[in-house]
Amino acid sequence: MQLSGFSGKGAFVTGAAGGIGQALVVSLRQAGAKVFATDLPQALASLPPELAKDVIWRPLDVGDPSAASETIAEAGRMVGPIGLGAHAAGVLSTQPLLSMSGDEWHDIFQTNTAGAFHVLRGLGQHMSAQNAGAIVVIGSNAGGIPRMNMGGYAASKAATAMLTRCFGLELASRNIRCNLVAPGSTLTPMQTGMWGDDTGAGPVIAGDLASFRTGIPLGKLATAQDIANAVMFLLSDMAGHITMTDLYVDGGATLRG
Repeated sequence: MQLSGFSGKGAFVTGAAGGIGQALVVSLRQAGAKVFATDLPQALASLPPELAKDVIWRPLDVGDPSAASETIAEAGRMVGPIGLGAHAAGVLSTQPLLSMSGDEWHDIFQTNTAGAFHVLRGLGQHMSAQNAGAIVVIGSNAGGIPRMNMGGYAASKAATAMLTRCFGLELASRNIRCNLVAPGSTLTPMQTGMWGDDTGAGPVIAGDLASFRTGIPLGKLATAQDIANAVMFLLSDMAGHITMTDLYVDGGATLRG
């Protein structure tokens, strides 16, 4: 079955310069969408040249509400009506809650949760004018299961999951679908940055009883493309009757769907 619903549509992507966001930019472009891609200035500075082809790139800090609104408005002017939105921007924290500063807690939520609010609100307002659209937010399986030394990150992702579902409920009458994809451990810089060396995948796959972490039943890490494929399905016409869903793509690591 060939996914449809992309050709000629405007697509807005955050966190687009690396990992899952980069895979989404490539997938959307190959499917025929007109892609407007955003990320932090420092991420755009190291963008592979081949990604610049047929894609409009702009800097964006999603934690800045004015910047998010202005950038979404610009995207609407540059690529026509935005029919597709993929929000992949986010930050990781591995700080234990007892030693986490209030500033770090605020910063995590400012990007992961407030950032999602700014983008969802802006896209929802834009898409409401055309009474159609599909948005997918990249969450995390950490939003559905407690994690040692990831409490701030997990809490921000749990809040973002409910935020997205509430947006989906409010926007359903306007024919706008809002869904989440919740990855588990994925081969991206965010994941490998937590490893001490290149053998880091083994312990993640095996799990760790001491930290109350299950392994990955499928016996492998996800790739960025695995996650992008799930997002593409939820954005496509094939998922036309799916909204407010949180799709876990973690190889079975959280023992839930």
